[in-house]
Amino acid sequence: MSSYTSPEELEEAYNTLFATFKTGRTKALAWRKWQLKQIWWMIVDNEERIVQALHTDLHRHAMETESSDFYYLKSDIMEHIIHLEQWAADEISDAGFIFGTLGRARIRKEPLGVALVLGPWNFPFALTLEPAIAATAAGCCVMIKPSELTEASQKLLEELVAAYLDPTAIRVVTGGPRETGEILNLRFDHIFFTGSSKVARYITAAAAKHLTPTVLELGGQGPAIVCASADVDLAAKRIAWAKWLNGGQVCLSVNHVFADPAVHDEFVERLRYWNKKFDAGSENEQMCRIFNESNFDRLTGLLKESKGDKVYGGKMDRASKYIQPTIVTNVDMQDSLMSEELFGPVCPVIKANPVTAYQAVNSMPHPLAIYIFSRDPREIDEMVNNTNSGGVTINDIMMHAGVPNAPFGGVGESGYGAYHGKHGLNTFSHTRTVVAPPTWLDKVMGFR
Repeated sequence: MSSYTSPEELEEAYNTLFATFKTGRTKALAWRKWQLKQIWWMIVDNEERIVQALHTDLHRHAMETESSDFYYLKSDIMEHIIHLEQWAADEISDAGFIFGTLGRARIRKEPLGVALVLGPWNFPFALTLEPAIAATAAGCCVMIKPSELTEASQKLLEELVAAYLDPTAIRVVTGGPRETGEILNLRFDHIFFTGSSKVARYITAAAAKHLTPTVLELGGQGPAIVCASADVDLAAKRIAWAKWLNGGQVCLSVNHVFADPAVHDEFVERLRYWNKKFDAGSENEQMCRIFNESNFDRLTGLLKESKGDKVYGGKMDRASKYIQPTIVTNVDMQDSLMSEELFGPVCPVIKANPVTAYQAVNSMPHPLAIYIFSRDPREIDEMVNNTNSGGVTINDIMMHAGVPNAPFGGVGESGYGAYHGKHGLNTFSHTRTVVAPPTWLDKVMGFR
């Protein structure tokens, strides 16, 4: 076990960040851009070490890290660097002649202050650094708390941030549940948390004591709905990939599938086909393992309790925490596999038409994403209009999370608040209205 940040070190880091922010130094666009560039080089210079850390923690293949973590982090940094002046600039309010023309009303974006970023274990670099990038771009000082569960990644992130970034403004602190509780006893100007809804309740309770605003990026039981008009092979391929990516341990993954009775059997057959394609060599190096024994036991327990039919996969090895991608059919809404977010490579398939499917979706907490596979525009509109979720991707998986300058976030149990692009900068900013009416207006407003 790594040694965690001591109470004395935490106090020193906390006081340093607040003292730095009071100087106003982090508000300068030049400082913000320099730190963003340093994050870029921190990643580029250490790609091999990051790949190795993620393999140690998650048994993740290098190609998966390169195509997910590195690609999105680099794209995000470049977007912030290119557009920083535009995103951070004052907005001219459409305030009419008196306030707008004469009063020169404008809306400033002020950094909130010192932000606490609490990272998750499933993407310990990407989903920890992305909100830190947004906070830095907004001009905040940042305390980063990586997940202690991914020990190799935590250790490397702590080392790299100290080596590459301004240590008076951006710090990594480490700790388990007890230490995290001590961190949350402190007052921050903003808290950004990525993780489970269970832990989020503790975060928001702690934040409420200080009236600290929070953003919660959670998850939920995100469904895919495969309609009779769908390109069934494409739907099966995309869903199999979603269950493969990071071993299905992705907040945006497909939790379960509603397949129209007209295409149910064809869909299951094509899902089996694509799982076989992706499955080649998975027992060796190509697939992430289930993160820990606790999650392995949880998933295998749900599978054993299920009344459904296992039609593909099911190989398990607790020693290596390997679960083969598994398809389960003849599942209903009361099945054990529908009792919670699966967060693993298990895919329950429920036979249901689109109306029954979206009614079932509405009986559950709002998910982070809904995936609709259909070639009928009216059918698509009906499902979008009659459901609610953090986002929707049609005829694909997870693509809405990559739309440039579009907000990404949840609703209800899947979280609140949003980031990505300018929306991330706005999340860590206070919008401050400034107006300067000319003094001669007193001649016409002397009644006051």
